[in-house]
Amino acid sequence: MSDVIRVGDVTRVQRTFAFVDVSGFTAFTDREGDAAAVDLLENVRGSIRRLASVHGVRIAKWLGDGAMIVGVEPEPVIEAVVAMIDANQQELQLRAGVAEGDVILFEGDDHIGQTINLAARLSDLAAPGEILAPYEMMTSLLVNTKATPAGEMAVPGLQSAVQVVRLESDSL
Repeated sequence: MSDVIRVGDVTRVQRTFAFVDVSGFTAFTDREGDAAAVDLLENVRGSIRRLASVHGVRIAKWLGDGAMIVGVEPEPVIEAVVAMIDANQQELQLRAGVAEGDVILFEGDDHIGQTINLAARLSDLAAPGEILAPYEMMTSLLVNTKATPAGEMAVPGLQSAVQVVRLESDSL
């Protein structure tokens, strides 16, 4: 069964997105300088690249000190992001937001839609070392991930508050 739906000239696909971001990167760069920033980004990007590959998800694009991750199923994306957060427990921690849903496949290699906006805004709201996701993403297939209710959150740009959970490794 295909997850691609065509409506006129628009192609919709079901995908899971995550945004990961280095918390405090601007202040770090200001304090430590460009050479230290480049070293840090090389290490973080190497870790993200390796863990995305291990979990079978794709880095859709690099965003300065962050990345947009995409996958077809939510479980591998969530497990990859949890591993990324766990692997980057240094001075500057990663933070992340995850969401799933229908998006528009735009110009063959990009995605646009509310799901992506939600994942990006949840990443912005996350504290260092934290992963936020909508409650409705939680399934029984997330056997390696613990979800703790975080309550309703007002998400910038969205009219309605979103019921949110914090995600972390269940192997603690």
